[in-house]
Amino acid sequence: MSDNFSHLALHELADLVEKAEKALADKKKSERKNVINQIKELADSIGVTITITEGGKPASSRKGSKVAPKYKNPQNPQQTWTGRGVKPRWLAELLNQGKHLDHFRI
Repeated sequence: MSDNFSHLALHELADLVEKAEKALADKKKSERKNVINQIKELADSIGVTITITEGGKPASSRKGSKVAPKYKNPQNPQQTWTGRGVKPRWLAELLNQGKHLDHFRI
């Protein structure tokens, strides 16, 4: 195969890249199936049953965990802040008025 693509128009190059990416994805998918089948055959040959699961990294155990609030609005106790992320408006306004963060600690 020639490595000189300078004679191709832009749309021809884009089409070539798209076809190559699809062919690569198909080839990877085929190889994956072959390897999985080989693994299953090897496991069967020694009397072992296996389960192959698809997926990447396991989910983080910290994701979605709740953090207890550390600060609350004295004027509206429903408004709290954990101390993480952007300061809420109510707290920023009170701090701008000269109050100290420790004043709002729960």
